[in-house]
Amino acid sequence: MHEVRAKGLLSPKNGMNIYRGCSHGCIYCDSRSRCYGMTHEFEDIEVKINAPELLEQALRRKKNRCMIGTGAMCDPYLHIEKQLRLTRRCLEIIDRYSFGLSVLTKSDMILRDLDLIKSINEKSKCVVQMTLTTYDESLCRIIEPNVSTTAERVNVLKIMKNENIPTIVWLCPILPFINDTADNLTGILKYCAEAGVKGILCFGMGMTLREGNREYYYAALDRHFPGLKEKYVSLYGNSYELASPDTARLMNIFRGFCRANGIMYRQNEIFAYLNEFPDSSFEQTCLW
Repeated sequence: MHEVRAKGLLSPKNGMNIYRGCSHGCIYCDSRSRCYGMTHEFEDIEVKINAPELLEQALRRKKNRCMIGTGAMCDPYLHIEKQLRLTRRCLEIIDRYSFGLSVLTKSDMILRDLDLIKSINEKSKCVVQMTLTTYDESLCRIIEPNVSTTAERVNVLKIMKNENIPTIVWLCPILPFINDTADNLTGILKYCAEAGVKGILCFGMGMTLREGNREYYYAALDRHFPGLKEKYVSLYGNSYELASPDTARLMNIFRGFCRANGIMYRQNEIFAYLNEFPDSSFEQTCLW
């Protein structure tokens, strides 16, 4: 890791990334793409060491409270967060100023901050979002090797349910010929129902690849799924969007399950919910 003193933290839509780079090792990670202009090795995590100070300055200047988002580009609960505690310090500030929080992670380290999450939700609104891709634990360890397993993440969702914290699941990516099966999808959906999630975000049954993450992904296929890279190259070439050949059937299963269980699944509806700040006396400010 290396430290920088950033000039700003919040994006125009009130998102923040305290870290840049990742230690989770997910084989499909889009954040590795060269288009994001990262000038350091992906595993050499850039730390915005002054993030809490920048956040407090930004919240003081705001005329209206709103939802603050984190986790869109970089998980706020990387391994180094255990020692640095920058995410926790930022949550303390959000709580102190009574702003809302929308946090996306793959780590059960978020449970360390359950006290703050509960406090934020009591004062305004906190939504915990968790990525789930793979029902099978052994497969999870291959495609997401250095992060909490699916079962551990589902446990987080269930704890949030018991604490009346709303949750959203990101069902992505679905890797063609790896986890694009009805059994995998049904297993994850059942987990979501058991955990009482409010919504499931799905951007189609497939994945994206572009320069930077394509090479990393294909190297992982060669290690763990010999011969599959050649199938990808033959079927998809250099396409950005790689849809599962079984997309239509899987999407029908997904939509049908969500309707039957009262789970939000339309993207615009979910993002509107994430953006919505509950205090009607303040102007709502977009998160995304």
